[in-house]
This record gives sequence, C-alpha cells and structure tokens, in this order.
Amino acid sequence: MAPVEVLSVSFNQDFGCFACGTTTGFRVYNCDPFKETFCRGFNNGGIGIVEMLFRCNILAIVGGGPAPKYPPTKVMIWDDHQVKCIGELSFRSQVRAVRLRRDRIVVALEHKVLSYNFADLKLLHQIETLGNARGLLALSSAADATVLACPGLHTGQVRIELYDRKQTKFISAHNTPLACLCLSLCGKRLATASDKGTLLRVWNTADGSLLQELRRGTEPAHIHSIAFSKHCDWLAVSSDKGTVHVFALGPQVVTGSDESDPAKAAAAAAVDSLPAGGAAAMQRPGAAAAAAAAAAPAGVNGAWQQQGRHNPTSMLSSIVKSYVPIPLPKYFTSEWSFAQYKLTEEDTGRSLVGFAAADPHSLVIITQSGRYHKVSFDPQRGGPCSQQAFGCYIVEGEEEPAR
Repeated sequence: MAPVEVLSVSFNQDFGCFACGTTTGFRVYNCDPFKETFCRGFNNGGIGIVEMLFRCNILAIVGGGPAPKYPPTKVMIWDDHQVKCIGELSFRSQVRAVRLRRDRIVVALEHKVLSYNFADLKLLHQIETLGNARGLLALSSAADATVLACPGLHTGQVRIELYDRKQTKFISAHNTPLACLCLSLCGKRLATASDKGTLLRVWNTADGSLLQELRRGTEPAHIHSIAFSKHCDWLAVSSDKGTVHVFALGPQVVTGSDESDPAKAAAAAAVDSLPAGGAAAMQRPGAAAAAAAAAAPAGVNGAWQQQGRHNPTSMLSSIVKSYVPIPLPKYFTSEWSFAQYKLTEEDTGRSLVGFAAADPHSLVIITQSGRYHKVSFDPQRGGPCSQQAFGCYIVEGEEEPAR
C-alpha cells in the first residue's frame, strides 16, 4: 500500500482532541495526554475534512485526496458507534469547510455558507459570501450563544450572525483579503488576520467594535490558525514562519465568563458599561485599554497589573519618544507577542495551535507533517515557551491497512 498522507488536521471545540484526515481514512487523538483514540481506515479512498463534535461518536467527514472515499461535494455524517454514515448533505460545488455544534451543522462552499438543523438536516439559513476558497468559517460552541462568523461580500469584511438576537453585524476588519478568523467559545469575541499576516485584530461581536490590535511581525506571513483561551485572556497564532506567538489580551477583551474570578468579571463588565460615546475610542486599541482601566474598579486594575500580562512594544518607542515631539508611526506602538515557540524544520506544512484543556498556560500544536507538541509559557514573564511533550501521530512512510 502507498504511504499515508495527511490531508487535513482539526481540533474539536475545546482543544481536548484533534482529528486528521488521510489518503486512507481518518484518525482521532486525545491531546493531553497524547494518544490515539481510534483509527478508521478505508481501502478505497481518502478523507479530506474531519470535523468533531466535542468527544461524541458523531463526526462530519468529506472525501478528499487523489482518490476520495466520498464525493468532495458531500458532507457525510459518520456515527463511529455504528462505524458507518447515517446521513449526508449534497451540494453542487466542493465543500470547503464544516463546523458543528450540538444543534447545527454549518457548511462553507466557495460562495455560500449554509446552516442546517442537526436533528433533521433541515436548511435553516443561507448566506452569500465573497469567494471563500480557504473555507473561512467560525461557529461558537457554547450552548447559550449561537454565533457564526464568515466572510462578507467585500474584501476584508466579516459577517457576524447573532442568531439568538436575530441580528447581523458587518465588520470591515482589514483592507486586504481575510486569511483567518476565529470565534471565542462563547461567541463574544472575534479574532481576524488578513493575507498580509502582520496584524491580528480582536473584535466585540455584539457591536463590531475593535478591542485590541496585535502585531505578529513585520514580514508578510500566511496565518494558519488563531485560538482564544477559554476566558479570552490569551490569544495564540500559528503561521508559515514556523513560530507560534501568544498574546496577552487586555481587560477590555476578557469575556468575564469565569464567574469564579471576580476580577475578570468586573473588568469585562466595566468595558461593557462604557458609554456610547466611547465607541470611537474603542477603535484605537490603546485608548480602549485605557478606557477599560479607567472604568474598572481600582482593585481590578491592580489585580490585572500584578499578573504581569503586558505585551511588549518596540524597544525603540521610549527612545524615539524622548527626541521626537510628534506622534509615532503605528509600528512603534504595536503590541508584540508575550510568548513564543519555534517549531523545527521537520514541522512542515500547515500548523494548528490550541490551548490545553486542563492548563490555560499550555499550548497544543499540531503540524500537518504528523508532529505533536505540548508547550507551556510563563504567565508572568512570557518569552520562549518550554516543551512539555512531543510525539508523532503519523510516521513518515507509514502504511495503513484497511480496518
């Protein structure tokens, strides 16, 4: 048999598992500890997309590779208890992405996004989009909030569907085409990057306001993935530059979903209670942080500062400010990454990053070359991450028999 080739990799909704589609089937792995959960091999075709629903037995799969198991124009609903498909959705064009939540299946095509009821596969909503060959699509997974994000009809625009509110928001996120977008688990925050890949922006989905802008680097890069931590206090990004960056998110971003942490909840509430006149300030990340700090109780500001959670700015900024009595270019005031991890030369192809389910200061990184990394970062000092675990989920030259 021919060696196994990885066609796709994807995390489940809480980063507790990941799945890979291969030229001979698909596999599912536990992230921490790293181990194979199950493997389904086919002797007559490959799987190009595998989308999990948390840890349950139902998955969505799409055929792919040089000899697809199923047509790339169909989404197959796979029940792993029965080890067979129990439903399908058919389209006239290739499926670019699939997202699941317990009550919905959302499918991205080249120029459409379609939302279906999970129970009976009934079409609920259809959206026209700009050309979306990358399959950019995000769906909140929290049971109490149904939020969808996808490209709009204009370059760099994101469309937000707030289904619980029956509202649609449009965000002009970038001047160039979108490269990546990500929703927080609760659906309250959106992170975006363009095909330039130098800046990431974090938005409030409720009103479309800009909360924070982050700089990945100065050279163009293709962003592979973006991930929020559970409570939106950290953001991680991977790219074709081979470095994973972690950014500290300010109190204006934190959702306050952790009700056991009064400081986080109060900080988020302070931002949400800003007057309408503060909308213009929210378009400037620095001003947003200052407004949030001013509005939040003193105890919240102190607790936040004691955490040491400050993204560094350019080392030249303080020097230049002393000699140049004019506003500095944006580059000098940019927020750079708080922590970093450099992948090896063997980590080729697309890389995905997520936050370890049991530790908010640990990352799980999966590369399409078949390699797994678990790393941790110091939440006080930042800097280089330290590797905690490593493994290979696909061994080069491995052959997979039909099962």
